[in-house]
Amino acid sequence: MTSSTKTKLTVRDHDRDAAHMTYVYPVVSRRAGGVSVGINLNPNNACNWRCIYCQVPNLKRGAAPDIDLKQLETELTSLLNDILHGDFMQKRVPEGARRLNDIALSGNGEPTSAKAFPEVIQLIGRVMKRFGLVNTIKLVLITNGSLIAREPVKLGLKRMAKLNGEVWYKFDSATREGMSRINNTRQSLKKTAEHIALAASLCPTSLQTCVFEQRGLPPSTTEQQAYLDFLAGLIAQGVKLHGVLLYGIARPSLQPEAAQLSILAQAWLEKFAHQIEQMGLAVRITP
Repeated sequence: MTSSTKTKLTVRDHDRDAAHMTYVYPVVSRRAGGVSVGINLNPNNACNWRCIYCQVPNLKRGAAPDIDLKQLETELTSLLNDILHGDFMQKRVPEGARRLNDIALSGNGEPTSAKAFPEVIQLIGRVMKRFGLVNTIKLVLITNGSLIAREPVKLGLKRMAKLNGEVWYKFDSATREGMSRINNTRQSLKKTAEHIALAASLCPTSLQTCVFEQRGLPPSTTEQQAYLDFLAGLIAQGVKLHGVLLYGIARPSLQPEAAQLSILAQAWLEKFAHQIEQMGLAVRITP
């Protein structure tokens, strides 16, 4: 099927099957502000966390399967060729968003759980060079950071840093209760702080925080203060963060808690962002 016969993409449509490929899919990203080429290393819908706002259907606990690197390179090359040299932008993308912003490792689970993660980064770099995209677009890794300390993951981040890479590190709560409730993980805050510091030392890193109402209530004052205190601790340790990506839930969750979740008011987001900015960190809000 050619791009001319497909429907236009929207910020609410992140269908991983949009290009009818296994690993690669295009999206119009509200956070990126243009077209993002997504790379899904978890086509088995497996993740080591289970975030209650996750839009992945039939999500299960686990890791990424073995990656067919040859197929991934073929798919990425094909989609980039269609975007850069074909009619993809005119046929699939709304006016005002017709620019290639980044290649993003995201998908249906934790991408760093792929055993071939450093080889995947090397492959992406090779394709980016072929199209003249290094230092022209971003290479983004969206990760929960839980596997950052693994040697293959560290190698992948070092390679990303050479490709104009950036880590978007998922950090939704600075309390044990919040991490358990929102992300369904028992990872300690101490380990989280260590992993954020490690990520930032290897590749430019921003924190990515999803905020929402649960059962009609916004994050509590205790949650907000714990978050700010955690950031203060990172700053005191000399951790260099690029900033904070503060975003809401634009697409419906496909988890059992979906009915409990609702969008926060813009005023709440702006007030919390201001508190973060007062600590010297840049904040980007995406409602």
